[in-house]
Amino acid sequence: MARDLDNTGLMGELRRMARTSGAVGGIAARMAGSRLGFKTDKGVHAEGLKSALGNLKGPLMKAAQLLSTIPGALPEEYADELAHLQSNAPPMGWSFVRRRMQAELGAGWEKHFRSFSHEAVAAASLGQVHRARLVDGREVACKLQYPDMQAAVDSDLRQFRAALVIYRKFETAIRQDEVYTELADRLREELDYRREASHLRLYRDMLANTPEVTVPVPVEALSTGRLLTMDWVSGRSMRTVLGENLPQEYRNAMATALFKAWYTPVYRYGVIHGDPHMGNFTVRDDYGLNLLDFGAVRIFSPRFVEGVIDLFTALRENNEELAFHAYSKWGFVGISRETASILNEWARFFYRPLMTDRVCSMQESNDPAEARQVLEKVYDGLKRTGGVKLPREFVLMDRSAIGLGSAFLRLEARLNWHRMFEELIEGFDVDVLAQRQQEALAKAKVPPALSSL
Repeated sequence: MARDLDNTGLMGELRRMARTSGAVGGIAARMAGSRLGFKTDKGVHAEGLKSALGNLKGPLMKAAQLLSTIPGALPEEYADELAHLQSNAPPMGWSFVRRRMQAELGAGWEKHFRSFSHEAVAAASLGQVHRARLVDGREVACKLQYPDMQAAVDSDLRQFRAALVIYRKFETAIRQDEVYTELADRLREELDYRREASHLRLYRDMLANTPEVTVPVPVEALSTGRLLTMDWVSGRSMRTVLGENLPQEYRNAMATALFKAWYTPVYRYGVIHGDPHMGNFTVRDDYGLNLLDFGAVRIFSPRFVEGVIDLFTALRENNEELAFHAYSKWGFVGISRETASILNEWARFFYRPLMTDRVCSMQESNDPAEARQVLEKVYDGLKRTGGVKLPREFVLMDRSAIGLGSAFLRLEARLNWHRMFEELIEGFDVDVLAQRQQEALAKAKVPPALSSL
């Protein structure tokens, strides 16, 4: 019987705690020192922190990357550095791969495959991917989880929470209790590859009428909680494609596919893919997209989606009363009218591309330089009015919006984003969405979401 790679790990966890506590403790000490008037070179330390987390294959990197997108959640120097973290950790070697495959599929696991690549074709924060061919000739991707990831999640989250507790003593504009809880639950969900297989089934159903997007088919018989086998989908990386001198029509085609891949599930089913960085999709020959990596998927309440649409309507019609009530549907609790007015500054910028009824680039309607000015103004306003507690539902919606905006900017697409959005939400009915969501989740056999509440 193969030794369980994920139950060997007291020493592994202790080693990890030693490494992460140094990195996280450094943040905490420097934040405290800065607030007490001591001079610290935060820029240099932030760069070192990015390097340390990038070598750590695991959730602390993902947590830092996510918080770097939320204004005021981390000091600016850390946010700038951590925003550039990518899931490109060095892969584990062939000896690990053999042990993991035997642990998941049993002795003689090779009989299922005609070929299996010894080298990983991709290495991410929680696992790595190998290309293989089944005995029937079907090409597949095998995603293998690294050892000790459960212990890594628990250890990293403890360290992360410690840093946030210290930061909260000095910064009160953004209260992050719910952010941490949301992050912890979603990271723990990502460890369950059976859940991720259900997300593949769910997205194949939700995007069945979206030919611009391909979602791989999971191979159920060769998937477990720590091994996910799925169809191999051919495509080129977005970075490779962007290095070419592309005609505008191809840029627009990729942006349209990306828009539909993310927002059709949101506004028709209340489901979002929470990790839209460019490593999670590849470009087909026809400039459609292959959508990849379904670990970070969030199921929203229908009421939350209704709130998102209500806020769009309120801003378009300058209806402050509707906007105020929309925030409660987003999950903001007990905010004042003044706080809602401040949040509207952020929301107007957030929604501007969707309210601009003409063909334009994302740069024209949502310029990054202006974004920083808007966020600084909002952050200062929140500090003045006593701060705000971010709701759980905000986290992945915010991350997706920022990630997609960045991709659209890179693509230099010129589209009428307003018309695309209006088409998606036409005839929106919260009760219809609720029924549609319930049926889709049941059909795909998606497990109930984890909750720390």
